[in-house]
Amino acid sequence: MKRKTLWLIVAALALFTSYPLIRQSEFGSCISYALSGFHEIKVDRKDRFLGKVNQDTARCRGGASAVAWSKTPWVDWQKYWAAGDAESTARGLSDKLGFFSPNQRGIDGALLDLEYQRVELLKYNLFDNSGTYEQSIRGRNGTDGRSLKVWDQMRLPKDHPYYKDAGGAGPQRCTGALVRFRNLTGICNDIRNPLMGSTDQPFARNVEFAATFPDLEKNEITRNRHGGRLSLLKPDPQVISKKLFTRIQKDPSKCNEGRGLPDYAPAANCDYQKAPHLNVLAAFWIQFMTHDWFSHLEEGKNDSELMAMGCSTQRIPNVESHLIANDVNRLGCRPDDRIDKSIIAEDTPPPTFTYKNEQYLTRAHKTTPNKVTAWWDASQIYGYNEISRRRVKRDPRDSAKLLLEPVRSGAVENTRYLPILQASDPMNPQWSGQEAVAFPDNWTIGLSFFHNVFAREHNFFVDAFRKQAAATPQGDCGLRDPAKPDVVIRYQDVTADELFEVARLVLAAEIAKIHTIEWTTQLLYNEPLYLAMNANWNGLFGNHTLVTRALKNVIDELTKSESAKSNSQWYSVFASGPGIFGLGSDKPDINGGVNHFGSPFNFPEEFITVYRLHPMVPDLIEFRELNRSNAIEYKIPVVDTLRGKATQAMRHYGLANWALSMGRQRLGKLTLQNHPLFLQNLSMPRLNSATGKIDVLALDIIRDRERGVPRYNEFRRQYGLKQLTSFDEFIDPQLFKNSPEHVEQQRLVANLREVYGQHECDDSKIITTAQMNDDGTKINDCLGRPNGSMVDNIEDLDTV
Repeated sequence: MKRKTLWLIVAALALFTSYPLIRQSEFGSCISYALSGFHEIKVDRKDRFLGKVNQDTARCRGGASAVAWSKTPWVDWQKYWAAGDAESTARGLSDKLGFFSPNQRGIDGALLDLEYQRVELLKYNLFDNSGTYEQSIRGRNGTDGRSLKVWDQMRLPKDHPYYKDAGGAGPQRCTGALVRFRNLTGICNDIRNPLMGSTDQPFARNVEFAATFPDLEKNEITRNRHGGRLSLLKPDPQVISKKLFTRIQKDPSKCNEGRGLPDYAPAANCDYQKAPHLNVLAAFWIQFMTHDWFSHLEEGKNDSELMAMGCSTQRIPNVESHLIANDVNRLGCRPDDRIDKSIIAEDTPPPTFTYKNEQYLTRAHKTTPNKVTAWWDASQIYGYNEISRRRVKRDPRDSAKLLLEPVRSGAVENTRYLPILQASDPMNPQWSGQEAVAFPDNWTIGLSFFHNVFAREHNFFVDAFRKQAAATPQGDCGLRDPAKPDVVIRYQDVTADELFEVARLVLAAEIAKIHTIEWTTQLLYNEPLYLAMNANWNGLFGNHTLVTRALKNVIDELTKSESAKSNSQWYSVFASGPGIFGLGSDKPDINGGVNHFGSPFNFPEEFITVYRLHPMVPDLIEFRELNRSNAIEYKIPVVDTLRGKATQAMRHYGLANWALSMGRQRLGKLTLQNHPLFLQNLSMPRLNSATGKIDVLALDIIRDRERGVPRYNEFRRQYGLKQLTSFDEFIDPQLFKNSPEHVEQQRLVANLREVYGQHECDDSKIITTAQMNDDGTKINDCLGRPNGSMVDNIEDLDTV
C-alpha cells in the first residue's frame, strides 16, 4: 500500500514538474483548451470576442504559427490548421485521427470563431434608420427589444395601393396574391412587416449612430479621434487615388492610360496584379449582384447640385498644403472635376432618448434611401418600381418570356439578344444604345453579358414548362395559390403572367445560390469559409435529417418566446444548423420562423463600402474566339465596352466569345496600386463640367465620406475586430525581412504615411467607446505609445 502511495506521489510530482512542457505542446494545449469550455458572449460590446483566442487554443488549432500570429491585430483563425491554402494542412499520421486530427481541429475552430462573431454581430451591429431603433433598446409592452419581430414603421401607409389588402388600419399581414410571387417594389417579403426591404426604405447601419459621419465631429470622442483633420475632401480624394490606387506600368505607352493600342492590337499591355483563382466574369458578377441589392441613384441621377472632387491639397511632408500647378501636373489630377452630390433623405439633427442613464441617437446624423428593393429578387432584371418595369420587354408572341431579338453580326453564333432602349422608354441620354433592362446605369460589357445570359435562362425555363404542359396538360404543375392552398393547379391552367412570375422566382433562387456557394467561396478561398457559405444554403449538418429536425424543434420553441434576451442568441446559433431550407414552415402559413433580432432588414451603408471592388477589373480584356481559344485576337479596352458601346460589342463579337474571353482572363487582386487606370479618367458628359471627366476611384472615397462610413480603425472596432496602432501593422510579420514582398509592403506603408501623415499624440484624449485595450484601460490618442509621441494618423485612413 505504501509503495502504491509512493508511486502516486512520484507520478504527481512528475506531472507537476512537466506540466509547463506538456502545456506548451499541442497535446497539452488541446487538453487545456478542452477544459476551458466555450467562450461567453459578453454583455457589453466593448468586451466582445475580436476574433482572438488564448495561446492554448491557438496552439491546439494551429500550432506555433497560430501562436505567433495571435500577436497581430488580424483574426486568429486564418492561421489554424487547414484554414488557409494547401501549405496550412498537417500531413502524416496525425491527419488520420479524424475528429481529433490537427486539420479537423483547425477547421472546426475556425467555424466556431466565425459563429461567435456572427452571434456578436447580430447582438451589437444592427442599427435601423427607419425609426425602430429606440424600441430595440427599450423594448415594447414588456417584450425585450431584441425579440421584437413587428414594427409600425414597416406597415403599408394609407396611400399605398395594397393598404387594404394587407389589413388596412388593423394588424397588417400579407396573404393571398401578395405572397404568391415577388412584388414589384419588394413589399410583403416579410408577411408581418410589408414595407420591410422595399424600394425607398432608408439604408441601415452596422455601426453605432454616433460613430457615423466622423468628419462632422458631432461628439467629443470623434473630435478626439480625428483632431480636426477630416472633411469631405481631406485627405484629398484625388491625391489618394493617384498615390495609392494607380496601377504602375512598366511600359506606359503600351497601356495608354487604359486605352490600349490602335485597332485593339494584342501587343497592348496594361500591367495589373492578378488574383490566383478568379476570372473577369467574377468581377462583373458582383456588379450584376449589387444592381439587385442597392442603389443610391434616382433613375441614374444623384442630387442636381455639383461639388468639387479634390486635387487641391496634400501633405508635404506632414503639413497640409495647397497643390500648386506643378503638383497638379505631376500627379495628373484635375481640380476642375465636378460630381453631383448624394441624395440625402434626412439631415436634420437626429432626436435622442435616454435609457438607463445612457443617451442614444434615434438614427444616424444623415440618412440615405435605397432606391431599389433590398431583397435577392433579381430586381435588376425585372424591376423595382413602375418606371423601371416599363423598360422590361416581354415577348409579344409569348408574354411569359422576355423579349430577345435576332441580331445579324460578325459573331460566331446566330442568336438573339435583349432589345435596345427606345426613345419611348423611360431613360437618360447616357443610356442611349444600351439593352432595355430595369437597372441600366453604369452599364458594362459584364452587365450586358449576365443580363443576356439570364434572359435566356428565363426563357429556357418557360420553354421547359411549356414542354411539360404539352405532355401532361391535366397534370399537377406543383404551383399553389396561397389563398386556396389545397386546390391543385393543372399545367394547362397556368397563365402567361403566372409563368413569367414563376420564372422570376426560379432565376432569383439560382442567382442567390450561385453567389452564395460559388462566387463567394472563390473570392474567400479557404475551407472554413467554403463550409460556412454552404451552411448558409444547406445547413451546417447537410443531409443529417435527424440532427436538422432536432434543431428545427429547438428553433420553433425559441421563436415562441417574446422575452428572454438569451433566446435571440441561441436562436442565431441553432438557426445556422438547418440553413436556408431548415427554417421554413411545414404549414401553408409561411415565414412562421422569421427572427430579425430586434431590427428590420435593409442593407447597411457599411456593407456597400465593402463591395467597392474596382481593382478586380482589368484595363484591357484579352479577347479570344471559340475556334482559336488559345490565341488572344485583340486587347479590347474596357473603356470601349461601357454604356452603349457594351451593347455594340456584345452583338458584334458574340456572347460565347465574351464568355470565353472573360472566363479565361484572371481578374485583379484586391490590393493597393491595382485600380483600373481608365476609371481615373472616365468621361462623364452629362455633368457639363469643365473637364467632362471624373476619377471614379476618388469618387469611391467621396461617396463613403458623404454617407458617413467610419474610417478604417473605428470601422474595425465597431465590427468586433482588433484595432491597428500604426501603418506598420499592415506589413505581414511572417514575411522574411528584405524579401521582395516585405520590401513592397514597406513601400506601400510609406505611401500611406505620406498621404495620411502623423501627429503628436495626447493620451488624455479617449478616442473610442467601442473597444478597450487588452489591459482593460480606455483607448486613447496615443494608441499605447508614450504621451507626446509622433503616431500615425491611422484613425483617418479611409475604409475603402
